[in-house]
Parts: sequence; structure tokens; C-alpha cells
Amino acid sequence: MGQDHHAPESRKRSPWGVLALVMLTGIALMRNGVDAPLGPPQPASAAAPVSRPDPAALAISAVPDVKPLPYAPMSRIRIEAIKVDAPVMDVGLDPDGWIAAPPPQDPNLAGWYQNGVSPGQRGTAVVVGHVDNQAGPTVFYGLGALAKGRHVEVDRYDGTTAVFEVYGVEVFAKNDFPGSRVYGDTGHPELRVITCGGGYSRAGGYDGNVVVFARMVGTR
Repeated sequence: MGQDHHAPESRKRSPWGVLALVMLTGIALMRNGVDAPLGPPQPASAAAPVSRPDPAALAISAVPDVKPLPYAPMSRIRIEAIKVDAPVMDVGLDPDGWIAAPPPQDPNLAGWYQNGVSPGQRGTAVVVGHVDNQAGPTVFYGLGALAKGRHVEVDRYDGTTAVFEVYGVEVFAKNDFPGSRVYGDTGHPELRVITCGGGYSRAGGYDGNVVVFARMVGTR
């Protein structure tokens, strides 16, 4: 699975790496999809997509006073509200410069972008997963239905669990993906959980990405 849990310190301190060069040019994340007539749940913003939403729409009234964690790869993600409980593999970029999603044949597997920060570090950690495959719904099929205030729990290989609270769920067009807003360092430990979304066609696949914005509120 390409896992390297003893990465050199230089990589651990470089949260963007190639991702910044790829995503800030507006290249989308994932390209899979099946011909599903009903499709996965979509966030409210899918009804009237806006290419550059007002950042104030994602603002939260108070930032939790939590201490960032040191570097440690993640091993599992749980989102009780949408019945997600999945192991996580490390992923990088594919030969075309896209984030390499986990193997689509495994319906319950997510991928952590290992060249970024780890969940709980200061900065924005990124987790991706398929919404469906040829057999039907997969790990993040219900992501668009996730509501603000719900929790995302991330198990790390150092034995800690980072708990994140959702403060926004958006859908963005793949041809106008706001990379700096999604991946930028807010000064706090944050998490983005991403899958395909928006409209779907057999020829082009999904035309958008569903993005969950979450901020760490505690550990255990």
C-alpha cells in the first residue's frame, strides 16, 4: 500500500509538497464513478453550486483551544453519523499528477495523502475515498449528507485518536476547484475528507468533489 511510517523529518515538515503545485492550478482530485441513476447524497450547496463561495459561510464562532499533535500517520477513520469505519492506507500522486485514490475494488478503504501533514498536526490533513465503484456504494458514499457539528475520529499509529468537528460541507466543480481555500493552513489542526460528487455522466464521470471541512476539537 505504499506505507512508510518512518518518513524522514524533512518530509514530515513539508505539508504541501507536490500537492500545492497540483491542486492550486485547479486540477481535480478523483475521476472514478459508475452509472448510478440516483447517485450519492449531495450537500446543500450542490443544489446551487457556486464556484467561489463566500468564506464566511464556513466560519465558526469559536476555535477550540487544542494543542496540535506531533507527526504520526493515520490508521483508521470513523464517522459515526454516516456509518463509516474504515482502515486507511497511505497514498501519494499518480503518474498524471492526481491524488492516487485507494483501490476501487475495496469498498471500505480510505486514503491519507502522506506527503501532507498528519491528522492532528497544525495544518490541513487530507483524506480521500471513492464514492462508489462498479459494484455499488463505497466508503464515502454518504459524505454529502454529513451535517455540521458531527464528529470525525481519526486513529493514529502513535496510539492517539484525533477528534474533528465538521464545520462545513461543500461541493466544488472539478474544473474550478479552490485549492488554496480547501488545503490552506488555517493555523489550526484541520481535516478535509473528500470524495466525488456533483453531477454524473457516463462519458465524464462526476463533475465535482464533495469536501468536508473539519477542525480538531479534542484527543484521546
